[in-house]
Amino acid sequence: MIEDRILPAAACADMADVRQQIDRVDRALVKLIAERVTYIERAGVIKQQRNAVRDEWRIQDVLNKVLTESKRAGLPASVAEPVWRTLMENCIEHELDTFDARAENQLAR
Repeated sequence: MIEDRILPAAACADMADVRQQIDRVDRALVKLIAERVTYIERAGVIKQQRNAVRDEWRIQDVLNKVLTESKRAGLPASVAEPVWRTLMENCIEHELDTFDARAENQLAR
């Protein structure tokens, strides 16, 4: 598919090229985030206590790893950190929802 053709930023001749590449990257990011959420949902099933869902140590661990990788990839920390903090907070909320739904299903049995 022509829309999925990778064109380096420096090779984009016009805004149509830039937008096409941003759309391609966004499609890839959506797939990766959707995959990440499957693991979040699984964590919500595996964890035995609701208060285990929010793990401050793990939040900092993920953020440290992301910032290290961001530096290697040339992604400014000023972009990476707030994006990942928002992603993690929303994933924690989703995991809590998953945990609660599991708990409700167990009570209903």
